[in-house]
Amino acid sequence: MIASKSGKLALLWRGDRRARAEATAENNRYHRVFEALAALGIEAEPAVYADDIVDEVRRQLLGCDGVLVWVDPISDGQNRVRLDVLLREVASRGVWVSAHPDVILKMGVKEVLHRTKHLGWGTDTHLYRTAEDFREAFPPRLRAAGPRVLKQNRGNGGQGVWKVEWLSDATVRVLHARRGSVPEIVPLGEFIGQCEAYFAHEGCIVDQPFQPRLPDGMIRCYMGEDKVVGFGHQFIKALIPPPPEGPDSPAGQPGPRIMHPASAPPFQALRAKMETEWTPQMMGLLGIEAASLPIIWDADFLYGPRDASGEDTYVLCEINVSSVFAIPDQAPAAIARLALARLQSSGVQRRSVI
Repeated sequence: MIASKSGKLALLWRGDRRARAEATAENNRYHRVFEALAALGIEAEPAVYADDIVDEVRRQLLGCDGVLVWVDPISDGQNRVRLDVLLREVASRGVWVSAHPDVILKMGVKEVLHRTKHLGWGTDTHLYRTAEDFREAFPPRLRAAGPRVLKQNRGNGGQGVWKVEWLSDATVRVLHARRGSVPEIVPLGEFIGQCEAYFAHEGCIVDQPFQPRLPDGMIRCYMGEDKVVGFGHQFIKALIPPPPEGPDSPAGQPGPRIMHPASAPPFQALRAKMETEWTPQMMGLLGIEAASLPIIWDADFLYGPRDASGEDTYVLCEINVSSVFAIPDQAPAAIARLALARLQSSGVQRRSVI
């Protein structure tokens, strides 16, 4: 079989043997990406991944020119350890990978909040690399600086993200960002001990000030490489105490994420900052070349304090690289265009597929 002249891509997401056997380009949530790729003459196929079928997936990926990956860092007790080994291997053998695991470790982890804190999107951010450092430095900082938000280095869905408020030398009020959580008053030492698990496997904890404008919502800025491809605005509930009806009540649920095109007027100041300042500065600071940027990634912003002229400022709270979905309506076409350019820049014309 001969691949199309534009090259052949695999779209990879997590599943099991049955899901792999049944997957088509039409019966999954990425079907619009498949359609956009096909419109540009790019042959694309599903590559459903599970740790127990890694050899089968390896053979498939080595028969492709590139792979677009959508797999969360943590999901139902599973992680990306074996997958990342596989992706590094196939990349070393000439398969283009987006996002490459080494790029994820630079920009798709919470440590990036500390490394880039001096950029315009940064704030008073601290990093703890060891449990000992955390135990010594965090309590006095919390007592002096007011409510803080702690984040484990790799996670998703609010896992390992906490709002912490000082009550006394002995107790703190904590609220986990996972859906359904409620505030708890716990001994400070007990909470610190609970957080020590985040230092396993060379992990760390990032510490930022709580943003009082959190109820104004979060802006998700979707990026196609170094250009904005859309925005999503959502009134989130994470780290906000639930209503009296409880966290599972309708009033305790986050609002829908309202998608907007890149041209949406309310977000043009943020778009300009991302495209002309913050993304290029991040790339230089982290040593990421344009050709290595993820095809699709996003930066989540909270509203910071208004400046002297009354304009909004923005505080980066997370960069998502591992699995960015749902996406704006304009994103599939942008993904396809960028994928085609990557394939062409790699000199792909025609390749025999094993």
